[in-house]
Amino acid sequence: MARQSISLTPPNDEWLKSQVDNQEYSSKSELINDLIRQARKQQAEIDWLRAKIEKAEKGGFTSDTKEQILTEAKALVNG
Repeated sequence: MARQSISLTPPNDEWLKSQVDNQEYSSKSELINDLIRQARKQQAEIDWLRAKIEKAEKGGFTSDTKEQILTEAKALVNG
């Protein structure tokens, strides 16, 4: 695993410490990795939505029903 050195603002460092102290996470590294995973998942969802919007803008209206679109969106969110 790659090691990194990062600087944190005092409020962010205190929040990280409180999460570890509350035993939500075993270490700051574990918490930061979890936050990065969440951000990556969120970015994937944004990219999927952006692609759908671009496709719709270029191709006109979709023939998918709102139920199909909702099912596909929920599948992506629930991973």
